[in-house]
Amino acid sequence: MTLDEVATGTVVGIKKIPDGPAKISLIRMGITEGTRVICKLNIPYGPVVLKCHRHEIAIGRKLARSIVIE
Repeated sequence: MTLDEVATGTVVGIKKIPDGPAKISLIRMGITEGTRVICKLNIPYGPVVLKCHRHEIAIGRKLARSIVIE
């Protein structure tokens, strides 16, 4: 399952983030493989808003589609 498929209010664990500049940016924000996050909002055809470590982060739909969750 990927991050773009998660329902609002669901707690999920990040299993795999694709390599590249986006992975580095997510690591800087505290989101790594193994991190548990809460989906605050999943906007259809828009970003997925996550809550992690008291921060809310909007992840673009294309990137969310490439992040594998458990």
